[in-house]
Amino acid sequence: MLKKTPGDDDKVALWEAYRARKPDAQLLADVIDLLRGERDRGRRTLDLDERTLALLFDAPPTRPPAPRPAPRPTERRFRPESSGPATQPRREDAAPAASTLAGGPVSEATWEQLEAAVAACRKCLLARARTRTVFGEGDCDADLMFIGEGPGVDEDRQGRPFVGAAGQLLTRMIEAMQFRREDVYIANIVKCHPPGNRNPHPAEAEACLPYLYRQIALVQPKVIVLLGAVPLHFLLGAKGITHCHGQWREFRGIPVMPTFHPAFLLRSPHFKRGAWEDLQAVMLKFGKAPAASRRAARERKGQ
Repeated sequence: MLKKTPGDDDKVALWEAYRARKPDAQLLADVIDLLRGERDRGRRTLDLDERTLALLFDAPPTRPPAPRPAPRPTERRFRPESSGPATQPRREDAAPAASTLAGGPVSEATWEQLEAAVAACRKCLLARARTRTVFGEGDCDADLMFIGEGPGVDEDRQGRPFVGAAGQLLTRMIEAMQFRREDVYIANIVKCHPPGNRNPHPAEAEACLPYLYRQIALVQPKVIVLLGAVPLHFLLGAKGITHCHGQWREFRGIPVMPTFHPAFLLRSPHFKRGAWEDLQAVMLKFGKAPAASRRAARERKGQ
């Protein structure tokens, strides 16, 4: 039961001490318990000004600002669930949805609006540690689109997708398909580097997917190649890249070919042959003959 409402100075001190001894999961659980209690006491809204939001979601400032006589117009309002067992804060109130922009929905954004929104995005915890967002690059009218999982350390530093060792291998794969890297479009499931190069968490992918959906809609590729298990799962809802690779699938009417991620191929080179067979199937979609087939045709023509 709340016995008093601490001032800003007390909030800072309490929050610093609290975060020092509580993991993020426990913090979330305690916030949920607090909201349940407020709901049971008849509260239907909680006014969260910018300073309170900073205390909840970011590191608290060391010196509180002077008290203000009235809330600012940019104040956000949080509504606890009014009925039924509350298990977590409503996502649409806890943070702005990635499906909307200041100028309208993501589904209607231009390239410039979309890239600006990604650069400013703080929809998930990945934004806290990133160096740069990695929007994507290539031909915005490309017939062929590649989708990976997320930026690595090199990509985070440079702000470009697939620039490390795995990126070099991807470039060679694209060239072996008789394309140039600048003629295709390359993007990822998430736009920020997951720490430790781990796979993106579901909440992180969910926050970023509207951006990717809009990129796909703007590019309108004829074929999409999914690089690895992560895009296979989050874009198509399928699991098991070793079983699904090489099998044509579809996303919103676009043919999709799942294959292995270049980083995985660097660790497990014996899968390269399977990946090359997957890419050859994509080449055939574009009427391109693999190199071995073209050599055989030239040999037959010379006989």
